[in-house]
Amino acid sequence: MTSPADFHHHRRHVLGMASTAALLPSAWPLLSHAQGTPRPLKVVSPWEVSNLDPSKTGYVFTRLEIAETLVEVNGQGLLTGGLARSWSTAPNGLEWRFALRPTARFHDGSAVTAEAVAACLRRALAQPGVLRNTGLQQIQAHGGEVVFRLAKPFSALPAFLAHSSALILAPAAFAADGSVKRLIGSGPYQVVEVNPPQSMRVRRFDGYDGRQPVIEAVDYLGASRGETRGMLASSGQADLVFTHDPVSFGRLRQNRKLQLHMQALPRSIYLKVNADHRFLSDLRVRRALSLALDRPGMAASLLRAPEAAASQLFPPGMGEWHVRGLTPLTQNLEQARQLLRAAGWQAAADGILRNQDGQPFKLTLRTFSDRPELPPMATAIQAQFKAVGIDMAVSVGNSSEIPSGHQDGTLELALLARNYGLVPDPLGTLLQDFGPQGGDWGAMGWHSAQVSQTLADMSRSVDPQRRSALRGAIATVLQAELPVIPVAWYQHSVTASLRLSKVSIDPLERSYRISRMGWAA
Repeated sequence: MTSPADFHHHRRHVLGMASTAALLPSAWPLLSHAQGTPRPLKVVSPWEVSNLDPSKTGYVFTRLEIAETLVEVNGQGLLTGGLARSWSTAPNGLEWRFALRPTARFHDGSAVTAEAVAACLRRALAQPGVLRNTGLQQIQAHGGEVVFRLAKPFSALPAFLAHSSALILAPAAFAADGSVKRLIGSGPYQVVEVNPPQSMRVRRFDGYDGRQPVIEAVDYLGASRGETRGMLASSGQADLVFTHDPVSFGRLRQNRKLQLHMQALPRSIYLKVNADHRFLSDLRVRRALSLALDRPGMAASLLRAPEAAASQLFPPGMGEWHVRGLTPLTQNLEQARQLLRAAGWQAAADGILRNQDGQPFKLTLRTFSDRPELPPMATAIQAQFKAVGIDMAVSVGNSSEIPSGHQDGTLELALLARNYGLVPDPLGTLLQDFGPQGGDWGAMGWHSAQVSQTLADMSRSVDPQRRSALRGAIATVLQAELPVIPVAWYQHSVTASLRLSKVSIDPLERSYRISRMGWAA
């Protein structure tokens, strides 16, 4: 969403609507294999390589370990060194210094210097993205370190520098106009071939200054259709496949050549609401929409995970962001109908609500199929809203239609999934989603002075107890006012061939961890 719902993913039917037999032989684009080259690991995910710019497709490049950020995150969600081996901040919090790994090299053989890193991050700061929420005023190289100067203290700066839009590329990666012409990073894998928007090949970078991977080559395919990914996994044409349709879980578990991995993520599926819409500006209506939802039913039947029913926005795995004891979101159709009547809506003969002006309660919900569980959930929500008199159409299109609808004001409702781990500190995503202007994937037509102040206080505070209290305050306001309506907590699914060993799933989705894997004996 980026959104993730995390980002602006582009939906393409890369394999058309052919039969299974026709799909499989042509599934992988023709990539040249020289005789004697190592067998590639074949990886499939929903995400296409539509652009080489980290601000747009950086999440693919981090997952394939092509490029690095200054700061990394370990398996426990704690910040650790990436290209930076250490960092420090001035007592007033207005200056940060990052010392680099002295042996780091770009894929073209050039050294990773403070000057190269500073230039790359200045470019990232000039573009739309999370760095704009940090208050950064200046990024310079000084004494072999990268120095950041801020207008006001911002305690979460290291976490923001771990975001995929802050990937570091070599100076030779950029054209004269500043665009990315070649993908030259410093990670354990380097790019050999790119065939936008569908596929790319990477191979092990022998000049990497860390542990050398066992897997020597990787072929990556972006396939937006869930059924295609499932067939590639089941047929053995892919070794590692991400994001399966929940209805296929049973079949995938029965395949003796595969192992299905499930991982709870800090991601939530929710309804984005245009709170400025004439029907949805009334809090009573937003609460009625929430009360109409059968979250346990959808979690059990559509997600195949009863524990995924969302009782609040942030899942339990997000620690203190998840407020224990918060009154849970539940279904209550009669209370929903009462709230709608109180807001001036009355049922007509056809069962559809109408207001005092005779306008029917009709809305359109936008969603996308890159995440295969979203369209069936949208259909279920459509039926649940109809039960309280709301006529909702479902439009399944490109995920980019959600942010564009936010920008031009045409969006009414959207169903999406948002990952709160894209910046290791969820504050990064919340500043994008619930700031004074809202966000493409977050609030629309809604603003809370309390939430804005709380986010600002969190940005400055380094006191752990103070930050704990502030986290709970944000979750409580969002639960009360519902600028977004939580539906489910996300369960990530991955299939791995039994030919692979040491497969593990990154709960923050930063990396596919290919460098840790090997071939089974």
